[in-house]
Amino acid sequence: MVKRAGGALLQSIVIDHASSRTIGLQLTSALRELILGGGLAAGDRLPASRILARELAVARTTVTESFEQLAAEGLIESRVGAGTYVSDAVHADRPAVPEVERADAVERAPLSQLMAAASDHFAHRLPHVPRAFTTAMPAFDAFPVAQWSRIVARHWRSSRQDVLGYPDPFGHPPLRAAIAGHLRANRGVACSPEQIFIVAGAQQAFQLIAAALVDPGDSIWFENPGTIGARNSFLVHGAEIVPVPVDDDGLVVAEGLARCPGFKLAFVTPSHQQPLGAKLSLERRFALLQAAGAAGGWVIEDDWDGELFFHGRPLPTLKGIDAAGRVIYVGTFSKTLFPALRLGFILAPPALVRTFETSLAAFSPGVPTSLQDHVCDFIAEGHFAAHVRRMRRIYAERCQALLDAGARHLSPWMSIVPIATGLHTIAWLKPGLRGAAVAGAAAERNLTVAEISRFCIEPIAREGLVLGFGGITPTQIETGARLLAEVLKTVEAGKLAC
Repeated sequence: MVKRAGGALLQSIVIDHASSRTIGLQLTSALRELILGGGLAAGDRLPASRILARELAVARTTVTESFEQLAAEGLIESRVGAGTYVSDAVHADRPAVPEVERADAVERAPLSQLMAAASDHFAHRLPHVPRAFTTAMPAFDAFPVAQWSRIVARHWRSSRQDVLGYPDPFGHPPLRAAIAGHLRANRGVACSPEQIFIVAGAQQAFQLIAAALVDPGDSIWFENPGTIGARNSFLVHGAEIVPVPVDDDGLVVAEGLARCPGFKLAFVTPSHQQPLGAKLSLERRFALLQAAGAAGGWVIEDDWDGELFFHGRPLPTLKGIDAAGRVIYVGTFSKTLFPALRLGFILAPPALVRTFETSLAAFSPGVPTSLQDHVCDFIAEGHFAAHVRRMRRIYAERCQALLDAGARHLSPWMSIVPIATGLHTIAWLKPGLRGAAVAGAAAERNLTVAEISRFCIEPIAREGLVLGFGGITPTQIETGARLLAEVLKTVEAGKLAC
């Protein structure tokens, strides 16, 4: 190391005067890192405080305070008449610095047996960015930020215990009551606040349900194709997934009974089947509830975007016609509000209320009370209902924009299915085109299209794509359709060339 009479040259230290961190904290941290990282060895002399202050353009008192802090930590020591030095103790106490290894050269730590077995069936995560044609993406541009900000500001002026304290693991009582009231009025579900449990999004709900109810080897009916995240939650708990086909009337209950009449759980998306978009017919709903009663099993109703219907009237929720108490209803605010909330809820049937209380009390840290307060007031003051009504109009317009753009640009290669609910629809590809090939080529053009096959447990007969429209404007839909047409033309040409 280059030395001079004034001590070690410390030119690697950079002070950011625009930073929110104080200058003293920046200097202390930089010196500490130099010492512990080996940049300054035991016995090295530091510059005098006046010299270091001049070189870094900081106050001398700032340097003196940093030296005092490091001396208190035992990292440096002052020698009368000789200056300030790195403590000799650093040489003895500093652990050896290991050689840096490439990530791909490091031996991978083994997963648990259940996770290792489940991970072979996991699907990769798609980009969640607002571009054509990302799925599950609400309209950020239409969210009422001003109203939300006023509610947030009001709550940050409330009790510090409410804002900063530990949340109730079952959920904030006012929000539980608000959700129960909303479900009664808008979804036809009679329930009490005590049946509502607030969780960090639908995915945590599935994890909690699996942890509370699933033993390794338990059979679970699962829509094929179906929701990937929920499927992963049950796989990792050792469940035996039974793929049940879906048609225009939703889950084919008769096929489920033929494959596995004694199921523990059945997972369905009856309001808007994920990803195909079918509604579970009333006849199938009654058949599913009857099958669950006969098997002594439970039905998980994932109502992930059931609020967002924009044509006609929706069928009643499965929970709304569940007279025997077999349905576990899962809702989320990720689509109706925004996904960063990470806020959802479980509506438990009476027989499972104690089960979820036991599980949540033991393991759940709870959702921040302030977030729950924000949503509670958003509902109570009428903003939620107004926002959902507005979103229904916007999604109807964007869905129609996709259908129109598809007719203009995409009809030679695909048939886009009209939809009445949600943030996406599907497009069936013409024979010979493979969904995975189109999705891969589209990604190279910064388009996100998901092939239907990635949602499947076992193959289905037709090739298709899932196209999201909720998070992009009609102009972006038009541009995306033009780009996707170019992609499809290229993929088709490459196939013909082969």
